[in-house]
Amino acid sequence: MSVPITIQARRVRVALTHGFLVGALATALLGASVTTSAMADPVGTITEYAVPTASSSPLGVAPGPDGNMWTTEWAANKVAKVATSGAFTEYTVPTVASRPDGIVAGPDGNMWFDESGTSKVAKVTTSGAFTEYTVPTAASDPEGIAVGPDGNLWVTERSANKIAKVTTGGAFTEYTVPTAGSIPELIVAGPDGNMWFTEFSGNKVAKVTTSGAFTEYAVPTAASAPTGIALGPDGNLWIVEQSGNKVAKVTTGGAFTEYTVPTASSGPIEIAAGPDGNLWFTELTANKVARVTTSGAFTEYPVPTASSKPYGIAAGPGGNLWFAEFGGNKVAKIGAGGATPPTTSTTASPPTTTPAPPAKATQATPAFTG
Repeated sequence: MSVPITIQARRVRVALTHGFLVGALATALLGASVTTSAMADPVGTITEYAVPTASSSPLGVAPGPDGNMWTTEWAANKVAKVATSGAFTEYTVPTVASRPDGIVAGPDGNMWFDESGTSKVAKVTTSGAFTEYTVPTAASDPEGIAVGPDGNLWVTERSANKIAKVTTGGAFTEYTVPTAGSIPELIVAGPDGNMWFTEFSGNKVAKVTTSGAFTEYAVPTAASAPTGIALGPDGNLWIVEQSGNKVAKVTTGGAFTEYTVPTASSGPIEIAAGPDGNLWFTELTANKVARVTTSGAFTEYPVPTASSKPYGIAAGPGGNLWFAEFGGNKVAKIGAGGATPPTTSTTASPPTTTPAPPAKATQATPAFTG
């Protein structure tokens, strides 16, 4: 077990708006129960907490079964538990230079994460005990991780161009993505019983059944570089297009509706469903966190720390969303519960709707590893 170090982070609170607090429906995100509270922060209020380890480059963030948020420290080779008060408990990953990346609460009560630098998938208990499993394909660069409807973990292998199913006992089944060099990025369980993921270089959104059959859909905007993906409250998949500077709604039949982010070249990178019935995403280049309604109206909030490079985002306790500041070396929360509109402008982007083209399902040949 890694020896934990618990430190109360210095808290920086920046109130962008004030207003009446409103209740929101409780949601479940990435395998962890997320509840709302009458004490939810007003919408747009950002509170930042500094990571104890300097230059740790926090990347992924997810709610845990213990009521805390969890983050990966990509450069520091650590995983950290973050209390809602901002107190950090850091645990060092056993493998050196593992580059911990995506993180999610598993179906077994543990936190699961990718080790992109050493091609492993690992679990850590809420008390800091690690178990690591080596991905069968070497130099696979695992990044995205999500819980599937089958009770397994599902992982994207960026460099290997594969999607892997991982049991809680560490057995892998790998499936090769039909499009060569697609660079599968992030992944989420869809409402249709399939896993959905983005193809950064393939410029596609794809689904894979739990038995390994793929169906791919091309993003209408060329070279859009789709990255983050989330299941929306409307039953659709939502993605961000990092190079296309858009957010897109994708039906389970593969029809796209794209909305342009108000800030040019904002670099949208990850997206999550909020407790308020909207989608929230991070703007890596513009240094903002933004909200978009299911009808395409945007509201953007500047992050207080300059050049913070906001990255992973997830709904957390108390009706707030939490995000990692890769460049700012902080973990922050932003309120989603306020009733008063923020001072920043809200822009409804004219949508571009593209019907789904005929798609051919492809059955991958699985590779099993116990």
